[in-house]
Amino acid sequence: MRITGISTHVVGTPWRNLTYVQVHTDEGLTGVGETRMLGHTDALLGYLREAEANHITGSDPFRTEDLVRRMKYGDYGRAGEIVMSGIACVEMACWDIKGKALGVPVWQLLGGNVTDTVKAYANGWYTTERTPEAYHQAAKDVMARGYRALKIDPFGTGHLELSHEDTRYAVSLIEAVRDAIGPEAELMLEMHGRFAPATAVRLAHEMAPFRPAWLEEPVPPENLKALAKVADKVDIPVATGERIHDRIEFRELFESQAADILQPDLGHLGGIAETRKLAATAETHYMLVAPHNVGGPVLTAASLQVGFATPNFKVLEHFNDFADAEIKKVVKGAPQVDPETGCFTLSDAPGLGVELDTDAAAEFPQQRAHFDLWAEGWETRNPDGGNR
Repeated sequence: MRITGISTHVVGTPWRNLTYVQVHTDEGLTGVGETRMLGHTDALLGYLREAEANHITGSDPFRTEDLVRRMKYGDYGRAGEIVMSGIACVEMACWDIKGKALGVPVWQLLGGNVTDTVKAYANGWYTTERTPEAYHQAAKDVMARGYRALKIDPFGTGHLELSHEDTRYAVSLIEAVRDAIGPEAELMLEMHGRFAPATAVRLAHEMAPFRPAWLEEPVPPENLKALAKVADKVDIPVATGERIHDRIEFRELFESQAADILQPDLGHLGGIAETRKLAATAETHYMLVAPHNVGGPVLTAASLQVGFATPNFKVLEHFNDFADAEIKKVVKGAPQVDPETGCFTLSDAPGLGVELDTDAAAEFPQQRAHFDLWAEGWETRNPDGGNR
């Protein structure tokens, strides 16, 4: 079997463009992969056009290790977010092809399942008025859909520090959310790399009474010594990793032991096998894995394949019941959270278990997607709504 070419489809919303890549073969099988880029979608499409000619066309889709190696190192320049995201889309699609050709789900090819369920946590649910009352109701609505966990960044436009007034307001938001979801549900606290270490530590202590499940990206991702400084002074598990795009670059994080939970994004890290390898290394350091997942149904499906086959997989992020829920229709077989358990359940469907509907995808043309975490109203994910 050989790859005859690829086709790309961009599904657009005001705050995110989702890039779907179909890999076609000479035996009629087609696989699909997906990533979400912020502000770099055209660059990704340009890279894929060149990679199609230089590396992809003519390759054996079963030889994913060889294809990834050539795409990553065959152009000599160091691979960053764009290259690793392009690799991820193609690599996912090749796993999809392999599963379809063999009639088995990808998790079976990764060593078989170690669990029948993967817990989901909700994100994108707080696109409402930024008040305790509105967040209380929105959080109750999340629980009513069966979720047992959710994530929130309550810090407004905070950057490096946060005033006393803004701190008290953030606390009031979290207090309202915890009251809405009850004591048993998990509440993940997102900081989006906003703060200097001292501020992150202070805020962690302020939030401790509400029992956050983790403290995510408390400091900007470039300085792991700053992250270690926070980890040494808080009792809350520290989570990070979504903005590391090469498995090798996690080495310093492992050495420092500055994180408890790793959050690789399959769509940026090079795909399924790279993430599974990272998870195996994390397991030797007693770290859990909870992938970053701001993508659509294909990226969710790919993340689940890893989740079902990974012993130290904690939970999977899910946006698509809340932000841009209508885009779920671009994929047939989109993964769904079981409202009785708050989990995704194991599927025996071959490959990734999903199919891209290109006609439905065409209903959501690429947009000038914009997402500025330091702009007023960013949490509404509506950059044209007058909140900038």
